[in-house]
Amino acid sequence: MALALHAFKKINFMGIGIQIDIYRDRLTDTQLGIFCIAGVTATLITAYALVCFKDKICEIKNKLVKAIFYYVTVIMLVLDPIYLCLLSGAFGGGDVNGILYLMPQAWIWTIFAFLLLFNIWILLKKVNPTYTASFKER
Repeated sequence: MALALHAFKKINFMGIGIQIDIYRDRLTDTQLGIFCIAGVTATLITAYALVCFKDKICEIKNKLVKAIFYYVTVIMLVLDPIYLCLLSGAFGGGDVNGILYLMPQAWIWTIFAFLLLFNIWILLKKVNPTYTASFKER
């Protein structure tokens, strides 16, 4: 997205994730909002793809690889919704600053609270049972 908008500066590696650094002055407020929500959207799409392929992933014989896929799925389903609905009010910064150009804070909290609840439901009803059964198999 940053490349398409001609605003890419560099990639920063930060702990468990990455940050795409941009030239802010090259973007309108709306473009910044779209850029900020694009990362969250990509994370959620990847998480939902991992959920869709959970049965295939659970056919993997290597328990370490399977466990890595499980934890990556969990993290991708809950990390952004937890930050955007619960923590952004206390800490601010990050993607929420750009998303605020697209919608009010209350909408962000509400949308991501529903996404968090939905994703927790997916974890409890779809992901956990599949992986639990897979790890019990010999």
